[in-house]
Amino acid sequence: MSQSKKVIVIGGGLAGSEASWQLVQRGIAVDLYEMRPRQTTKAHKTGKLAELVCSNSFRGADLSNAVGLLKEELRTLGSFIMKSADLAKVPAGGALAVDREIFSAYIDEELRKHPLVSLHDEVVEEIPEASPERPVIIATGPLTAPGLSKAIKDLLGCGHLAFYDAISPIMLDESLDKNVMFRQSRYDKGDGDDYLNIPLNKDQYYKFIDDVKNGEKFQGHEEVESDSIEGIRPFEGCMPIEDMVERGPDTLLFGPMKPVGLTNPHTGERPYAVIQLRQDDKAGNLWSMVGFQTRLRQGEQQRIFKSLPGMENADFVRLGTVHRNTFINSPNCLTPTMQYRNKAGLFFAGQMTGVEGYVESTAGGLAAGINAARLLNGKSPMAFPLTTAIGALFAYISDPDRKDFQPMNVNFGLMPSYLEGNEGKKKKGKKDRRYEVSEKALATLRDLVASDEWSHE
Repeated sequence: MSQSKKVIVIGGGLAGSEASWQLVQRGIAVDLYEMRPRQTTKAHKTGKLAELVCSNSFRGADLSNAVGLLKEELRTLGSFIMKSADLAKVPAGGALAVDREIFSAYIDEELRKHPLVSLHDEVVEEIPEASPERPVIIATGPLTAPGLSKAIKDLLGCGHLAFYDAISPIMLDESLDKNVMFRQSRYDKGDGDDYLNIPLNKDQYYKFIDDVKNGEKFQGHEEVESDSIEGIRPFEGCMPIEDMVERGPDTLLFGPMKPVGLTNPHTGERPYAVIQLRQDDKAGNLWSMVGFQTRLRQGEQQRIFKSLPGMENADFVRLGTVHRNTFINSPNCLTPTMQYRNKAGLFFAGQMTGVEGYVESTAGGLAAGINAARLLNGKSPMAFPLTTAIGALFAYISDPDRKDFQPMNVNFGLMPSYLEGNEGKKKKGKKDRRYEVSEKALATLRDLVASDEWSHE
């Protein structure tokens, strides 16, 4: 294939890295623009491509989980990010979690050394001219630089939306008191002992709730970004613990501190509440607090979290932070192929399109990369079948009838093949129905990959 064919990809996160890889695998050169390390953000720490700024978890791995299905679909479609995640995998029970340093270093090295990738560490302020002969993919994420963010807003004319996002703390292994904690995965999934658990009795739990409730906090985005939007709210799937506490003192018992599926070996009983720590690197030197996104001020985090059993001497290598996430009104702007409706050759991908989560962002990059390649080769961009998780997700975010659009994780409720079950399917039970839908979705994609439509892109 002629190397005169080239695509501009703006943004070197998960979506931009995936899009770039899909393109070069099809023999198409890429100009990849990433503003870091020249200009950093409030969430990033390095200049590497595909840096994970929140959790190190790609969430559930089982096919009875929609994100587990989406991950397997991406593997079937040749995802570079999923290959990298599998290489950097760390123990995480029934989830896929990675050593974030190994993960991003591998992606960074592979793309930098690829002969068809030209990497530019530049801040892009304007949208390059896009056409079917020279496609452009914008995958700059929720922390897009102000100049480009304004250019996107001016182009789309359909406004920006926003929510705030938060990050969990990470501690050094050697600073944790393992005599107080115990190792066990919920319901003994995975190897059965992949998580460190901090057990709390009833008094300890409600003292912690009071501490969080009364702790000094960041007061929304006025303290994070100067161009804050009135009425900005947290994303439901990544809710800070203090926002959950505001909904009621028992809310955390049904969220990240739920004790179900765990037994404290020191007492032989289920604790009243549990805080789980997940391994954050392959060596086991780092542990993150699962589901403990927070906008508590850093001094308050130190004080409150060190009051927990076994955490008295915790050495935090990263404290929780809060940052703004901005996304476009995709139902008004995009097709299910990730292409902008009013400009052939202009694609958007990743979290800025209103998908939430690492896997969902990766899927957007994969779709945009594949479809930019198809456009260059004189073929129409392809929407994935609605019977697949990837197809159902992008149909949802591009539905022009959708009102009050908010970020969405992949879920079985988006898939018509799951919702339209007959009586026999309903009697099978939820888990069996999900496995059946997942197997059909994967069979559909395997047939697609084996078809002339795919191989002759």
